[in-house]
Amino acid sequence: MADTIKDVRIEKDSMGEMEVPAGAYYGASSERARRNFPISGRGFPRQFIQALGLIKKSAAEVNLDLGLLEKEPAAAILQAAQEVVDGKLDEHFVIDIYQTGSGTSTNTNANEVIANRASEIMGGPIGPGRLIHPNDQVNLCQSSNDVIPSALQVACAVEIHTVLRPGLERLRAALAAKSEEFWPLVKTGRTHLQDATPVRLGQEFLGYAGQVEESQRRGKQALDELLSLPIGGTAVGTGINAHPEFGARVAEKLAAATGLKFHETSNHFHAQATLDALVAAHALLRTIGVSLWKIGSDIRLMGMGPTAGLFELRLPETQPGSSIMPGKVNPVIIESLTMAVARVQGNDLTVTLAGQSGSFFELNVMMPVAAVAALESVTLLGNSAQNFAERCVEGLEATDRGPSLLDKNPILATALNPLIGYDEAAKLAKEAFKTGRTIRELARERGLTDEQIDSVLDPGAMTKPGLEGPGGGG
Repeated sequence: MADTIKDVRIEKDSMGEMEVPAGAYYGASSERARRNFPISGRGFPRQFIQALGLIKKSAAEVNLDLGLLEKEPAAAILQAAQEVVDGKLDEHFVIDIYQTGSGTSTNTNANEVIANRASEIMGGPIGPGRLIHPNDQVNLCQSSNDVIPSALQVACAVEIHTVLRPGLERLRAALAAKSEEFWPLVKTGRTHLQDATPVRLGQEFLGYAGQVEESQRRGKQALDELLSLPIGGTAVGTGINAHPEFGARVAEKLAAATGLKFHETSNHFHAQATLDALVAAHALLRTIGVSLWKIGSDIRLMGMGPTAGLFELRLPETQPGSSIMPGKVNPVIIESLTMAVARVQGNDLTVTLAGQSGSFFELNVMMPVAAVAALESVTLLGNSAQNFAERCVEGLEATDRGPSLLDKNPILATALNPLIGYDEAAKLAKEAFKTGRTIRELARERGLTDEQIDSVLDPGAMTKPGLEGPGGGG
């Protein structure tokens, strides 16, 4: 790799000369863009650069196969592109996210980096006199307008496959295991945050596991939305300057490299002019976030206390909770989860606005911000689900608080409806709450026999008679 020192070299692009750091693999156009967008100091994330490198590598392979590139330059481009995939050239991707809305600056950045590094691999110079042309060879059969949205979709799909899906599976398995463990415990159910009829703690966790199962299905659906790629459409979807087989062949290469079923879109004019696929995929990510929020919030409420709250669950103690209150422990893992979900909700608005406000005629021009928002959402959801499972759910313990409070719950009068009617049962419930006496005592005073009372006031039977849980207990 060239020495990175303060010296500069003079590069030229179509707008004239630019001073570029002597050791930089990027060229004049990238330097011009670097100076044009001093906005956030934040570039595309690693996953996107990896996907971009993978597309450039696949393009070089296809162009070699089609006879459009000679073997020696193709081999050098392949090696340089692989270094982009591997993260070895990340420091040379210098363009801010808040740049040209098509991502042209970053596509140009990639072309220049790969061209200069490939020239170096061939024994040539970087900069003026390089042996590989960034446009004519690295960008052959491509345009920023099909490369950037394709890289966006590849990056998000791979991140869903490698980060989100494993995280959700870890969480689903943890919740299902707790459902089985907690099945024998019967407690007070709640609706409107008020006491309701009995429910098994295991049934509540069975519901949470079901939410995550649905989230897994939605994650798969989100991934499927992203598999149809714009690659091959070049500037406006017509495929100008591209071989007619280029898009399909590149998609095949990407599928082979990732194990995902990428394919060329059947409608380039739609695929390049909109972000509909990403908007649809992110809406599913938003729904996954809503589910995770509900699960985390319920567990946090059941763990509140320990003396002045519900304290039906004992959450794992992961770190001290206060700088002033000794012994205090807070539900920090769940707080981390809900903050991540809040960010995902904000990202969903960003992606939606990018989709509806950035699509003008043949091109969407808010792709970079949509890409970084969507990728962040996938990563946050996957890592948060994994962390929530590992550091919270798997270590949950049930206390005896839930079952111990159930016998005193006036709502048990609901079970007497078939024997004494709704109105009389309501009177019993109110009297029980007012006096602190149990429903069983008051029912006996109303003339019901112990046999009658026992037949309906079995809390376990109230949780759906005859239902056997995941552990086989009725």
